[in-house]
Amino acid sequence: MPQRILMIDDERDLVFAVRLFLEGYGYELLAAYEGREAIELLETEDPLPDLVILDVYMPRLSGWDVLRMIRRSERTRSLPVIMLTAADKEADVARGHAEGVTWYQTKPFPNEDLLLIIERVLAMRGELPESPEP
Repeated sequence: MPQRILMIDDERDLVFAVRLFLEGYGYELLAAYEGREAIELLETEDPLPDLVILDVYMPRLSGWDVLRMIRRSERTRSLPVIMLTAADKEADVARGHAEGVTWYQTKPFPNEDLLLIIERVLAMRGELPESPEP
């Protein structure tokens, strides 16, 4: 069964491009385009995704709000979260780590860097995909 990643980002073109790239490496990408949709998915999805990729700047519910909700829920608190965002100030990075992100990566980014980050985060949990080759 492929590793499942939930990407929460309102940039649909970015989500589409990341999906195409990661599927080539054997991952399954679920998508939510705003925070409420993501929280609903995390409350109902069974099994949970193996990893969450989360943007900060989104309508209605910011990535910070979503992150707090993930960390407060018994069901999702241990999910690894990669914050993938244009918020690149030192204070943003510090806030991300203080609020519980597993990895903080700024946009723009090379796809290969994102793949490496995903592999490292999953390796920390002992959850590497069976076949990470294209």
